[in-house]
Amino acid sequence: MIRATLTMTALSLALVACAAPPAPPLVDGKPLPQKYDMASEGRDVIQLRFLDGMNALRQAAGVGPVALDVQLNAAAATHSRDMSVQNRPWHFGSDGSSPIDRARRTGYYGRVLGENISETYETELETLAAWMEDPNTRAVITDPNAQDLGFAWYQQPTGKIWWTMVTGRR
Repeated sequence: MIRATLTMTALSLALVACAAPPAPPLVDGKPLPQKYDMASEGRDVIQLRFLDGMNALRQAAGVGPVALDVQLNAAAATHSRDMSVQNRPWHFGSDGSSPIDRARRTGYYGRVLGENISETYETELETLAAWMEDPNTRAVITDPNAQDLGFAWYQQPTGKIWWTMVTGRR
């Protein structure tokens, strides 16, 4: 009797193992977002991949490239973290600061031209592509006056990412 029970248990486990994996849960007909493992990528890799993507789009638009700027990166990082704390994507800091104020605080004294922000689970290139779909955020990316770029993010433990990019001209 014990032998028959063990055989049936083993067969049951084998059948369960052969079953198809469950379908991912859907929200509005789309799969739930998966956490983007940014730690394995590294900050420099992500920033350079974004810069390359942005400059490719700028080249296609017939405008010159931008270069990463340490001070604008710091301003973008501060704002990404602050948006997370506020739990809303918007252009004003919790202290009422604007993109210009944040750039000045980091020592950037060029002209701030624009800022794009996002609250998402998407990668940097998916976010860049989404920004290109909107005329207002596309205009910031392809602004022919831009020479400097600040790009940073803050990722919450849940995987949600708060992206900020700032453009300027010295």
